[in-house]
Amino acid sequence: MRAAALYGTAGSLVLTAVVAAPAGSAQTSPGWTELRGTAVAAQRAAAEGIRFGNCSEEQDTPGSLQCGTVEVPLDYAHPEGKKIKLTVSRVKATGKDGRRPVPRQGSLVFNPGGPGASGMYFPLIGMIPEWKRIAGAYDLVGYAPRGVGRSAPLSCQDPKTLLKGPSQSPTYPSESYKEERIARAKAYARGCVERSGREIRHFSSLNNARDLDVLRAALGERKLTFMGASYGTYFASLYATLFPSHVRRMVFDSAVNPDPEKVWYRNNLDQSAAFEGRWADFRTWIAKHHKVYGLGRTSEEVLRSYERARARLAAEPAGGKVGPGQLRSAFLQAGYYDDYWPQRALALSAYLKGDPQPLIRQAGPNPDAVEEQENSKAVYTATECNDAPWPRAWHTWDRDNTRLARVAPFETWDNVWTNLPCAYWPLPRQRPLDVRTSPGELPPTLILAAERDAATPYTGALELHRRLSGSALVTERASGSHGIGGASNACVNAHLDAYLLKGELPAQNATCAPHKEPSPASPL
Repeated sequence: MRAAALYGTAGSLVLTAVVAAPAGSAQTSPGWTELRGTAVAAQRAAAEGIRFGNCSEEQDTPGSLQCGTVEVPLDYAHPEGKKIKLTVSRVKATGKDGRRPVPRQGSLVFNPGGPGASGMYFPLIGMIPEWKRIAGAYDLVGYAPRGVGRSAPLSCQDPKTLLKGPSQSPTYPSESYKEERIARAKAYARGCVERSGREIRHFSSLNNARDLDVLRAALGERKLTFMGASYGTYFASLYATLFPSHVRRMVFDSAVNPDPEKVWYRNNLDQSAAFEGRWADFRTWIAKHHKVYGLGRTSEEVLRSYERARARLAAEPAGGKVGPGQLRSAFLQAGYYDDYWPQRALALSAYLKGDPQPLIRQAGPNPDAVEEQENSKAVYTATECNDAPWPRAWHTWDRDNTRLARVAPFETWDNVWTNLPCAYWPLPRQRPLDVRTSPGELPPTLILAAERDAATPYTGALELHRRLSGSALVTERASGSHGIGGASNACVNAHLDAYLLKGELPAQNATCAPHKEPSPASPL
């Protein structure tokens, strides 16, 4: 039996048994102290609950959205020590499926990923037609994980530095440019500890999983119904491994590969390789609509148009704001979601024809969002650096990514610069948990995956499916949008509804035809 299965609720009898375990028992196993701390915190949260009320004025939310906080230990090894508060949001179940009344099934908690993304606005998704049946049966609950937004926010640099101007971001960096980025990575890693303190070491995926159990208890739920997207699937898989008896239903949408050998360095290499394929998908779509955009009749011709824009922006940034780095970031977003394809293609076309304004609007810095962006980056960095060992020798990064960039140049080096602070992280790193469950240990769970997803490559969904006994996998074929549950594919949504509303999974792994490609945007 796993140590995590030793307490099925946060009840006092079970908690007493955990606390009073005799010397030399399972309490000496790795994570036992934190397991006990989670039980203590969950019992406390169950007694206190969450006082939901109006959200703050600056959040500018509709009246149906309520907000509150839940208190969690900063360090689960010391549950009576320092506490932090996580902000939580909720829209109550409507109790209706169209005009037909439906029984409430409890709370559905959601996390959108990151690390560093907030789910505070998720409950409003119940207004979208694809979500109304689920919103009828469940209180929709979102929250800001530790470090995010108002939940003990992290910071690693002055947010104003994000407005300093365009960046070059060369596809094949010189040795001098690499040295410059190494220096910046070292400074950023130091800045995280200087601005957020050594307590930043407690911001990790394992603690996100423990926080989720405390949130479950605070919501008054004996068992958790949860949906995670992207990174949200990773700490959900940790939760499923640590607390399988606490799971009611769990949806993994666009799954991270949980193999400990992949977390996080090799997962990022796999991601860079996959984005090359997704970038080719986007170019092929643009080429199909050459009459609209005039960027080329083949994928290769579209690539030459893109490279022509990169060269021009390197020589003279658009509006003094958009350089090659900003261009690549904007087009990387299109690798995540094909909804971006029409407007990104239109902006590139307009720029090459002499009108830079659409590109500046889409790729330029947004002064109103810099604090949120800086906070998100800080949480991303802290979480991934704390979670796992990273190569400390620059030679390893340089060797692996130089090889990869020969066949996948689109994202490779920018992915390096994003993650390189982890090579110089000044705090201890954890060993990733071996995610897996035995038959009958975990209730049936649902995994959703797009076959050409680049952010979380499809092999990750297959690996998670292999490790979680009794899980079912629904695949959207020949598509690559990231996060497919409750989106535009009716087949995927039918499986999602059947599972969340009835607990039904496909008898065998299911496949869905791809959703419809976006229509091209008309020139302005």
